[in-house]
Amino acid sequence: MNLQNKTIVLTGASGGIGQAMAHELANNGARLILVGRNTGKLSSLASSLSGEHLFIAADLSSDDGRKQLFDYCSSNGPINLLINNAGVSAFEMIEDQSDSDIAKLLSINLTAPILVTKRLLPLLQSSADGGVVNVGSTFGAIGYPGFSTYCASKFGLRGYSEALRRELSDSGLQVFYLAPRATNTAINSSRVANLNSELGNTVDEPIIAAKALIRQLQKNSLNCYIGWPEKFFARFNGLLPMLVDASLRKQLPVIRRLAKTHKD
Repeated sequence: MNLQNKTIVLTGASGGIGQAMAHELANNGARLILVGRNTGKLSSLASSLSGEHLFIAADLSSDDGRKQLFDYCSSNGPINLLINNAGVSAFEMIEDQSDSDIAKLLSINLTAPILVTKRLLPLLQSSADGGVVNVGSTFGAIGYPGFSTYCASKFGLRGYSEALRRELSDSGLQVFYLAPRATNTAINSSRVANLNSELGNTVDEPIIAAKALIRQLQKNSLNCYIGWPEKFFARFNGLLPMLVDASLRKQLPVIRRLAKTHKD
């Protein structure tokens, strides 16, 4: 996919990965519609990018917010690509998560991308080379203790991406799935940082995910998993999950201890 002069809707634009993606997309000639909840942050981001870009503050977990986005894109289209990047995380044992927190996480990470895509689909289908990028996670292929609800949302997003790709295979739309590994952004608490440090997990800077996105789109690579050995374990878990069970059980005492510490 040639990004030059493409109009791209980027959700979660003011987050760590979102900002890095915005800069890389703009540097490759894309025209962006930046989406988030904070008008000030979006305005500041838009003014920092090369080229001219638009932004809209909207709560995509609400029907009103999704309609607001549709109307805005309709009046500023056509659009070529939707990047569902907005998301939240939670590092807690399941018994410590409130029902409302679980519902909120699933709404933002899974339900909202599905409904946003559905809402914008007519606009995307009017493009000769439109597409959707769903930003998932390594934890969309590996169930990890302490992140059960987050994993559920990302497993769901991965399955949705696969099914939607097949559903649209007779159209001009492509569906991409990008799976970053642990990334140094505000989505992760200090407890997650301590977990990665104690377990020796590699933590990427947001630019790594942003550059991977550009390569993925330019090469029309439908699935992209970032990092080694994470991409190996994602495949290995699908083939021999019991061996991964044994490996992660050894980490469980550390995971439990850090998940049970005081929240940030």
